[in-house]
Amino acid sequence: MRSRQRYEKRKQRFSEGWQQAVLKLPEPITNSTALSPEITKSATHGQTHTNCRDCDALLTEDNWTPSFRKNNNATCKLCYKARHNTKNSKITNPQQMHVNGKYVSKKHPLYKAGKYKGFEDAAFSSLANYKTSPQGQVYIITNPAWEGWVKVGMAVDADDRLGGYQTSSPYRDYTLAYTADTPDRRATEAETHNRLADIFEQRNEWFKCDVETAKRWLDTVIGEFDEAC
Repeated sequence: MRSRQRYEKRKQRFSEGWQQAVLKLPEPITNSTALSPEITKSATHGQTHTNCRDCDALLTEDNWTPSFRKNNNATCKLCYKARHNTKNSKITNPQQMHVNGKYVSKKHPLYKAGKYKGFEDAAFSSLANYKTSPQGQVYIITNPAWEGWVKVGMAVDADDRLGGYQTSSPYRDYTLAYTADTPDRRATEAETHNRLADIFEQRNEWFKCDVETAKRWLDTVIGEFDEAC
């Protein structure tokens, strides 16, 4: 009987202690009360302040556009202008050159402001620069359909030229095996052709030799040109 009474008293004390602990629990934080790192709330005035995500400046009606405020875009007017300044942007500047979606430096021999599908298109648009500028690349291309043969050619941009070859092949199976920059693409190509033709069978720009051999001769020619300069 006594053990039963002691059990009931312990049960009652545990129940009372559990209820008190529940009453002391803090209120859960909901999405409506949680604050982002960029937003703080004043305890005294109950106002919400937002800072620019780029410069951390306090956003107000003077430096925060209504549309940005509505869409919760925490960017001040100055930072937005700096980010989208057409003079500094490689994307929006009308004086920039883009070939196949890629930015091209003004130092490029075929530079001409505008957007082009490929360097061949750019060369046609800037024909005077194409004829007078000797810089470019000499490349080695292979195709499994002609095993044991390599093509040695020249271009302003070898990757762009490869794209032209792939268009002519239903299997797109041309491979750009090697590319070398040269101050005079025409002279480098012609001399490399002469060296290879003295040793290997030739069919126009194709030579019956392996890539490594053609590569060594191309590097030799470029090295001799560099020493002469």
